[in-house]
Amino acid sequence: MSSFRFTFFSAALGGLTLFSLLNASAAPRAPADHTPLQLAARSSHAHVQQGKASYYARHHHGKKTASGERFDQNKLVAAHRNLPFGTRVRVTNLRNGRQVTVRITDRGPFVKGRIIDLSRSAAKRLDMVRSGITHVRIETLPQGQAEHG
Repeated sequence: MSSFRFTFFSAALGGLTLFSLLNASAAPRAPADHTPLQLAARSSHAHVQQGKASYYARHHHGKKTASGERFDQNKLVAAHRNLPFGTRVRVTNLRNGRQVTVRITDRGPFVKGRIIDLSRSAAKRLDMVRSGITHVRIETLPQGQAEHG
């Protein structure tokens, strides 16, 4: 009987040890619903991208965005393909050095080569309304950083 008890407890202890080792060796992972860009936006490191920016046509004013907010062409807002809603982004017009900070409220642009769609107000601050498209650099800002523009 004591041999049975020893074997049973040895097997149980071995199983627990194996379970603990397997569980401890599993590297912590980000939740599956977070893309690398979402994690970058929340981290202390800024996500930086360069490409073309455009701005929303006036007929989008007042329509619901992907975030559920109504689009207001007079606010400093923008659309990005995958940065989280609410992310603040500094946009620099590479042709003239002007900058504006916008908040991501929508998805897009869905035109090849474009990285961000800006509100008309943001486009005015970057002096790009006349051209409609310009080369920009975008950089995510840490949460809580004051808006400048």
